[in-house]
This record gives sequence, structure tokens and C-alpha cells, in this order.
Amino acid sequence: MNNSSGWVASIVLFIFSSLLVSCGVSAQETASQPVTLMITGDPAERDAYIELVNAFETAHPEVDVEITHIPSGSAYRDRIATDFAAGSPPDVTLWNYRRYAGFAAEGLFEPLGPYLDESDMIAREDFFPIAIQSFTWQGELMCIPQNISSLVVYYNRDLFDAAGVPYPANDWTWDDFVETAKALTLDLDNDGVVDQYGLGTEISLYRLAPFVWQNGGVIVDDTASPNRLTLTRPPSLEALQWFVDLRQVHGVLPDRVEEQAMDSESRFVAGMTAMFLNSRVGTPSYREIESFTWNVAPLPTGKTAAGVLHSDAYCMSSAAKDKEAAWTFIEFANSFEGQSIIARSGRTVPSLISVAESEVFLDPTQLPANSRIWVDTASVLQTVPVISTWQEIESATNEELERAVYGEISAEEAANLAFTRTEEYFKLGVKAK
Repeated sequence: MNNSSGWVASIVLFIFSSLLVSCGVSAQETASQPVTLMITGDPAERDAYIELVNAFETAHPEVDVEITHIPSGSAYRDRIATDFAAGSPPDVTLWNYRRYAGFAAEGLFEPLGPYLDESDMIAREDFFPIAIQSFTWQGELMCIPQNISSLVVYYNRDLFDAAGVPYPANDWTWDDFVETAKALTLDLDNDGVVDQYGLGTEISLYRLAPFVWQNGGVIVDDTASPNRLTLTRPPSLEALQWFVDLRQVHGVLPDRVEEQAMDSESRFVAGMTAMFLNSRVGTPSYREIESFTWNVAPLPTGKTAAGVLHSDAYCMSSAAKDKEAAWTFIEFANSFEGQSIIARSGRTVPSLISVAESEVFLDPTQLPANSRIWVDTASVLQTVPVISTWQEIESATNEELERAVYGEISAEEAANLAFTRTEEYFKLGVKAK
């Protein structure tokens, strides 16, 4: 909409509202202004939110919701930060639990625990406990979790079949994982260059964390009140070395040049990588793949089972002018009907237990065939710390992890450098507890 048409629409809305008031229409029958919702994601996710808003407005004609869609996640975060700084933030936004702490620390979000406790539609016990825990800031539930997810192994069934490699079992081990990736890393035309990799992954602390936990290690000294990274401790360093060896010893991951030329997710979608580590976020776009069939498997298990939580939540700006209207939308969005709409898009693992256990999510006619993996592994999920500087901590650590995986420094050097580079961020960060 251009600026002139926006002004015209505003004038028309003002005149229409005035007429309604003059006719004696109550305040409950017409909203004074729309609830503003800002979202990010691919077109399938955007369309799901449009469907959600349409359903909400049908159920609540007294409230309008205005959606702004920012496709890029980084642009989304930058835009919201800019809007908050300008004093005109959206009423409702969605945040990953790793990212909301900076806003909570500044008092920019309205605590939603009291609203939830008064709700006749949803209750705390309806949600997976770890999701509620992740959005609890200094004793208050700050945002309402919309989903939970975890890291899984997406795999190309056709490449497994062509190589005669068995599909991953639910109880596979680290050794099984490595041997499978090696068997699927192939030079198909015998020119000495790998054409098909067995594995692809983002190289990050978030991807490394579950393997550290599976090995009996920890990534920080205290998840609830972290003061430092602990990748230098023996169990953690051992897991980091195993992760680095995927490239440096086993050669099942692309090198830096190859990854920059074509990232691992694009390779997986193109049928050039057999396995890819990702959360539920990849499902909507992978459902568009027509050149091969795919499925998901749980992460391989080390000394113990562990996964890393991926969770997003609806957060309300403390500056929202009509908080009751904004809450009415958040409440509906997290009802069985609301979460079912988003779940059908394939994007989320519902945080509402009843929806996650329903055919809406477990629909056997939709890929992946075994979505139950996300539900069955929810009990072993762990979280990274909730601290206002976690984004900076992750970013600095990820740079050192990449250098190690690509052979520029050792795993031990990466752990030490990450420790040194993040010390100040831990000191500056405001913690959830």
C-alpha cells in the first residue's frame, strides 16, 4: 500500500468509526485500532499466519489484526529492534527463546503469566513444561510458547537406497552415524572430487550442544545463571573433537570453500547431500521437493540421550495500546484451533501437548512419515542459557568452531579462544534467574 492510499484508508476508518459511535455501537463491537503482528518465515509460514488471523477475526470480529511479514530472520530482528527504539513496536511478535532476553531485560515485553493464569481457554499445564520454562524470565512467564522442536536428522531415502545403506534406526549411535555418513560420501564420477556428501550441518554452538550433553559435558558452568563457556572441560572438548573430526578425519562434511559455494541445506534440497541436521523449520520447504523422498531420524545417541530445544513464543510489547485485544489474539493463537492451523503448515511442533499428540501434527499422509520423533524425544531436550548477550556469545563461539571444523585451528584452540572471546559478554549479560 502506498502512503497516499494509507492516509485515505485511515480517514475512511476514522469516519466509519465515528458513524458507529453516533449510532450507539458499543466499544466491544468495534476495535479502536488493529492489533499489529510482525512475523518472519517462508511463504508457507506466512500463509499459515494469514489463515490463523482470518480464523481469529471470524471468531472475534471486534478485533482486527494487521500482519507485517519480514522474510529474513535477521532483517526481522533488526526491524523489531528499530521499531522498539523508535517507540512504535508491533503489539505482538514471535521470538526464539535464545533471542528474547535482551528485550525482557529492558522491560519491553508485557509479562503474560498473569493473563495465562486468568485464561479459560489455555493453562500452563497444557504446554510442554520445558517450553514454559524457557520463556520464564526472572520468575515471570514473559511470552507464550507457540512451538517446541529439536534437532533431527533429515535424510534422503533415495540416496540411502542407491548406496544400499540401511535407514537410520531410532537407537543408532555416534559410530553408526559416522559410518553411515562415510558410506554416503561418494565420488560418483571417479575424478577424485566428492560429488555427494554424507552429511551437512550448520557449524554452530547450537548444533554442537546436544552432542556435548550426550557425552556427559556441559556448554556453560550453570545453565540457569551462566558465567562462562565450558567447552575446555574434558567431556565437552571430547565431543567438540568428535564434531571437528566429521570434516577433518572422516571427510563427510563439505570444506569451507564448498560450503560457501553452495551451503549444506541447498545441497540437501538438490539431492547432493544424504543427511542434514535441522529442526522442524525445514519441513515446509522440504515438502516441496519432488526429486526424491525423505524422512527424519532422531539424533544418534552418545553416552546418554539429549537434544537441544528449539522454541518460539508470542511476546506482547509492554507499549501495546490495547493489551486485552493483543492477549485475545495470543490466547486464540495458542488454543487447540490456533496451534492446529500453524501445525498444518508443517513448520512447527506444537507446544500444546494435545495438538502435538493429535493427527493434526502426526498426520501420516504428510511428510515426514514419522513426525512422532519430535514428540517422543521431547523428554530429553535441554536448553541453552537464557541471557541477554547470548546472541553475541553464540556468534563469537561459532566463528571459532568453524575455524576448527575447517582445519584452521585445533578443537582445543577453538575451545580456549571461545572461552576468552565470550568472557566479557557473560559479565555484561542480564540473566533469566
